[in-house]
Amino acid sequence: MNTPHVPERMSRIYLLVAAVSLPVVRFVFRLRATGLEHVPTEGGFVLAANHTSNFDPWPLGLPLFPQRWLRFMAKSELYWWPLGVMLDAVGAFPVERGRGDLEAIAKAVELVRAGEVVVMFPEGTRQRKGLRKRWEARPHTGAARIARQAGAPLVPAAIKGTDRLARLGPLRVAYGPPVEVSDDSRETTERLMAEIQRLYETL
Repeated sequence: MNTPHVPERMSRIYLLVAAVSLPVVRFVFRLRATGLEHVPTEGGFVLAANHTSNFDPWPLGLPLFPQRWLRFMAKSELYWWPLGVMLDAVGAFPVERGRGDLEAIAKAVELVRAGEVVVMFPEGTRQRKGLRKRWEARPHTGAARIARQAGAPLVPAAIKGTDRLARLGPLRVAYGPPVEVSDDSRETTERLMAEIQRLYETL
């Protein structure tokens, strides 16, 4: 009989950072989240969103705190001491961008199967102004591949306002119903991005 996977416990540093950040993000930046009913309360899943700022994980994850904590890929060049230790503590794991890092994909699948929430930004890099109407570069299929291999939900989300932090602009997040994952990762990704675009336009 196989022993069931148990999600990793939220690290003390993640708990501390989230607890300190929550009142600031909620009251100073007026964070508002919609669609929380679409977010699974149990089991692992992939959370895919648009990417505007390095600050994106905060408004994306704080509405789910303290019930869930986020795991996300961080570019391997950030893993120097002591930053690498801090990144591990806040839920990150390294990925070598541009090399089709199969090890990172496998790690993400393992985490999702173990009941974790893995965040993916299909755009692959930050955009200057929200979402583009037409994609100059095709979005990455990693989120769809991870969800398919893990047999887990693929939940879309949209974030708005992280490009206006210096002006104390409001932060808005919308979560959508899980996108059906097909055997065609490219086709799934196209539907995923269309749903993220739809959610973004509601903010």
